[in-house]
Amino acid sequence: MPNPKSPTNCQSCLMPFTKDKGVRESEQYCSYCFANGKFKYEGTNLKEFQKISYQAMLSHGTPKLLAKLLTFTIRFAPRWRK
Repeated sequence: MPNPKSPTNCQSCLMPFTKDKGVRESEQYCSYCFANGKFKYEGTNLKEFQKISYQAMLSHGTPKLLAKLLTFTIRFAPRWRK
């Protein structure tokens, strides 16, 4: 049973967990951001992470305008807030 205090969105990219088609290893992060016990993008550069995320969204068929909006919102994820 899920922890009621667990987030419903990835704390790195803000993707809703209901949209995650992979196998999550963490209650905090989606399978696109976290696998094999570590972040897939281990860097600390928000702009670079946003660029990678944008390209991934496009490759999964997300419309460009929506991908741009979703990429912008990543800056508000707990992992990237400073």
